[in-house]
Amino acid sequence: MTENLTPELENLKKSLESRGVKYALASFVDIHGMCKAKSVPISHFGQMMAGSELFTGAALDGVPQEVCDEEVATFPDPRSATILPWNPEIVWFASDLYLSGKPFDACSRGILQRILQEAAAMGFTFNLGIETEFFILKETEGGKVAPVSDRDTLAKPCYDLQGLLDNYVWVTEIVEAMNALGWDVYSFDHEDGNGQFETDFAYADALTMADRFTFFRLMVKEIARKHGYFATFMPKPFADRTGSGAHYNMSLADIETGKNLFVDNSDPRGCKLSKLGYQFIAGVLRHASAICAVIAPTVNSYKRLVARGSMSGFTWAPVYVCYGNNNRTNMMRIPLAGGRVECRAADISCNLYLGAAMMLAAGLEGIREGLDPGEPHRENMYTCSLEQLREMGISFLPRTLGEAIAAFASDPLSEKVMGTTMYNSFIDFKTREWEEYHCHVSDWEIDRYLRFF
Repeated sequence: MTENLTPELENLKKSLESRGVKYALASFVDIHGMCKAKSVPISHFGQMMAGSELFTGAALDGVPQEVCDEEVATFPDPRSATILPWNPEIVWFASDLYLSGKPFDACSRGILQRILQEAAAMGFTFNLGIETEFFILKETEGGKVAPVSDRDTLAKPCYDLQGLLDNYVWVTEIVEAMNALGWDVYSFDHEDGNGQFETDFAYADALTMADRFTFFRLMVKEIARKHGYFATFMPKPFADRTGSGAHYNMSLADIETGKNLFVDNSDPRGCKLSKLGYQFIAGVLRHASAICAVIAPTVNSYKRLVARGSMSGFTWAPVYVCYGNNNRTNMMRIPLAGGRVECRAADISCNLYLGAAMMLAAGLEGIREGLDPGEPHRENMYTCSLEQLREMGISFLPRTLGEAIAAFASDPLSEKVMGTTMYNSFIDFKTREWEEYHCHVSDWEIDRYLRFF
């Protein structure tokens, strides 16, 4: 069958074929940010790029459709073409969802693009870097799990070189794959939990970063499986170890020149952050509780957002709605070099398309309204008393998914960002998740109460 391709798509197809690609994936994400796709022979590349692949949204989590609705169609973004490092016969494409020939309003990728267009209308490019934390584990006898290395047992394993070298084979395969894709990894390490690792790589515009983050989680799972292990992006898999964050490192750049608009070396507050950057922070803090439902989207996420509970002491995760200088006990941190702001509440289970959209929309509101977050907190926020917090006017982040969803539902920003369809679907899905968990009788309850009463 002859395909009518634009010159750009014809060149892309020829390039893929010359590299041995046989199949293309028209991929999109569900409410969790997990990849869904159909595989298409490269001979039908043109049809796929024109939206030939149809999907029944009702068969997926949080793709709000009824069984009787018309299918959604994927329109792959050619700029996102990514050949699978572990199987170079397949190329992956991030796709936008369409319904009846128009953008599907509940498409996660489309939601982010709508807010990016708002930023562009204000003259901004939203740049985003993500610190990717995750556990790689092995199954042991009796259905239990453990770190890959038998020597990975330190109470404070953060930056442990022995633990890193014991995992050298698979961790360097991940890093080499990332660099082969042009992501520019600049460091990686053993993190604060046994079996936990982090990769740090170059920032990009938010849409590119969300595509890469989505692919990253798929890739790490596949490479770990290849070596006989498994990767988990569960936020808090172990009660006595730190959880896995996905710290958002954010800045706005001038859309014409690319100049970082968050840099101000003459900042009177000493954080090297511009007035624009402070306004962005203030907008995020205003909507922090609603944002939390999206960047910490699971029941388990709120086991991470506690002050203590890891073997090394503090959990390194935020508890309060506040910001500070280069101080990791705040929700929003301004790193020492300035020029960017970091949100530490986000965890690795988030759908980055939705999380970035909520974060950016809140920041833009802060800029439009000229908000100011006050002075940065330089003290250890974990050690503040309730009375001190009240005096400073600082509130808690949501302490459960139930609290977070209630905040999300009551904040007008949520529906503005998500659109009515996804807004309602997100609330319904996450409310059910919370209720199912709340009704579950745990082992802790059995152990504590069964013979006590």
